[in-house]
Amino acid sequence: MLILASNSPRRKELLKGLGVPFDVLVIKGIDESFPDTLAAENVAEYIAKKKAAPYKEQLLAGNTVITADTVVVCEDEILGKPKDEADAHRMLRKLSGKTHQVYTGVCIVTKDLETSFSVRTDVTFKELTDDEILYYIREYKPFDKAGAYGIQEWIGYIGITNIDGSYYNVMGLPVQRIYEVIKDIM
Repeated sequence: MLILASNSPRRKELLKGLGVPFDVLVIKGIDESFPDTLAAENVAEYIAKKKAAPYKEQLLAGNTVITADTVVVCEDEILGKPKDEADAHRMLRKLSGKTHQVYTGVCIVTKDLETSFSVRTDVTFKELTDDEILYYIREYKPFDKAGAYGIQEWIGYIGITNIDGSYYNVMGLPVQRIYEVIKDIM
């Protein structure tokens, strides 16, 4: 049995697209902190591995758990989920007119195996106007999204000028890479 350890509607949609049956099981209260000394490009994988640890202790033979975490990095600053409208505005202003990196870390565990990896995608935004940023924040409320945006939403349609890497990685789950790993396990 395949288990997705995430309530993210985007991750559920992406994993469903692989055509592999899965269940969702989320253990609440997992600490998602990371050391300040950890390089930004390693944070998502580090957190994905932390998320996997409580599942590994409970796994039954034949079960496979997928955990993931996504971070947006712009000019060496990790942009997590915005706290409020002002924080979302600050993040989108920072991303405006620049190329940033999106890292999704994934950990896949079974009773006998643990493998993890991180996938990077470079995303470039046009110079966004304050009206565009405010419209997006008010209409789409991106407070549950790293970097304060969803590539599959309006801001992605009008603002993203280039993507180098996996589009699905930016949505939160590098499904192509996951497919390659789980087809060898299952």
